[in-house]
Amino acid sequence: MSNPIEVTLDDTEVRQMLDRIQRAGLNLGPLMKTLAMTLKDETEHRFENEGPGWPALSDSTKQARTRLGHWPGQMLQVSGQLAASISTESGADFARIGSSKVYAAIHQFGGSAGRSQRTTIPARPYLPMTAKGELTPQAREAVLDDTMAYLKRAAGV
Repeated sequence: MSNPIEVTLDDTEVRQMLDRIQRAGLNLGPLMKTLAMTLKDETEHRFENEGPGWPALSDSTKQARTRLGHWPGQMLQVSGQLAASISTESGADFARIGSSKVYAAIHQFGGSAGRSQRTTIPARPYLPMTAKGELTPQAREAVLDDTMAYLKRAAGV
């Protein structure tokens, strides 16, 4: 007849860590503020790099900008107002980024503009989201990295 083996684990440290993570989950305001700033950084990166994948300006637009002394230059930054208008907001359960400029949506999504809507503006998405409203892969990765860092700090590791 064999003697039973008994193993006792001290899980105090793990329970404390989980408790800290749970408390951090009740106050997501600091994380949301970080996420809003990360999305703004991603947006600034898109302005600086003109994309990824923004269509080139039309020849007529380049010619008009050349006459006005704005070409060569960056596509969506003739005045710099759109890039400067990017604002963030965050709260206990949200992180938001956007622009108050009336022309912001036409540049993000593309569409018809001008007199009689005869000009077609191609989408040049500067916000880090897809046409379906999902985060781009780069923005998603950055948000996940921030979230993991927040949870690790909360856990004390």
